[in-house]
Amino acid sequence: SPGFQATKMRRTLKRLLDVVAALCVLTIAAPVMLLIALAIKLNEGWNKPVFYLQRRVGYRGDAFHVIKFRSMRVDAEADGKAVWAKENDDRVTPVGAFMRKTRLDELPQIINVLKGEMSLGPRPERPQFVEELSERIPYYAERHTVKPGVTGWAQLRYAYGASEEDAAAKLQYDLYYVKNQNLILDLMILIQTVEVVLWGKGAR
Repeated sequence: SPGFQATKMRRTLKRLLDVVAALCVLTIAAPVMLLIALAIKLNEGWNKPVFYLQRRVGYRGDAFHVIKFRSMRVDAEADGKAVWAKENDDRVTPVGAFMRKTRLDELPQIINVLKGEMSLGPRPERPQFVEELSERIPYYAERHTVKPGVTGWAQLRYAYGASEEDAAAKLQYDLYYVKNQNLILDLMILIQTVEVVLWGKGAR
């Protein structure tokens, strides 16, 4: 249906907003990011990694590595199989629990935004989950017609989801964003995301 293809002007304005917002956030958040990195090291040891790189599916189905502060143990998926996060997940570290509550573990994704891999929009999923969900949920692949988002309409309108049922419910909000994306909606998402970070709504 009409509306799923952004104009060149829309893509240019959105990219400009992405870069400006990312640089502003990076400038403000740099001291906090340094403190988080120090907390991870002090909590788990200086030999443990601070960042976690995870392969995700992005724009038009292209894969990229999302950058996050590591919130789980290094052996969280020792068998190599993707596992949905769950409430009171025992794989989450003490520092990780705080970061997830406040969404601070997402801050390094500013680098993904500056690289042009992420923006505002549907949260990127792991390839294993995308393959399964695309087979079971109609129109799931349409969420990849825009760049994946550090934050998005579904994250603000639906509690944190970690199941196929949640993915199907959140898809409704993702498709609404894809079809109705505009500068005003993006600004609304940015403003409301501040509330999520401050009050920890929808985090797990």
